[in-house]
Amino acid sequence: MGVISRGFGRSREPEDSRLPPGQYLTEDFPVLSAGPTPVVRLDEWRLDLIGPAGDRASWTWPELRALPHEELTTDIHCVTKWSRLGTTWRGVSLDTLLAELETEADFALVHSYGGYTTNLPLEDLMDGQAWIVVEHDGEDLPPEHGGPARLLVPHLYLWKSAKWVNRIELHDEDRLGFWESLGYHEYGDPWREQRYVGD
Repeated sequence: MGVISRGFGRSREPEDSRLPPGQYLTEDFPVLSAGPTPVVRLDEWRLDLIGPAGDRASWTWPELRALPHEELTTDIHCVTKWSRLGTTWRGVSLDTLLAELETEADFALVHSYGGYTTNLPLEDLMDGQAWIVVEHDGEDLPPEHGGPARLLVPHLYLWKSAKWVNRIELHDEDRLGFWESLGYHEYGDPWREQRYVGD
């Protein structure tokens, strides 16, 4: 009787080459949040960008909407293993906002209305990789998905794309955010399945 090594078996082709390992496709847009959806009035909305020395740039809602906006189509991946392909968004590139501050910081800590935080290397917010988005599928971003404005960093798991964003602090050293302090991976690359500490 012969022995068959699993290493010589035919590998299964993924459903879609854009689907990271361990993910499944969905047409839905599940609503997952660390707390209740905050009520954010547009006349009170504000986004602050704060450098390590306390220097800052700030935008009200009309000021943000007056900046150049980009339309993008991208895939998104949630750490809970669902993915949506070809989602459409409209927003302001972080490159536009970061141009307002000169900094040599290496990290960002993103804050949200409601108290949520998440940390990212600053380089992951630059060079056309991240946006403050205000529209999804041609309509205003609904509150349950982070409206009026959320961060979108589509190359990382979606928990890094903080909903209801209101402040981005730049730091010389990394500071853990909400989920990261509870055992989620500090970086969160879907293609390396960096879901939890040690992945």
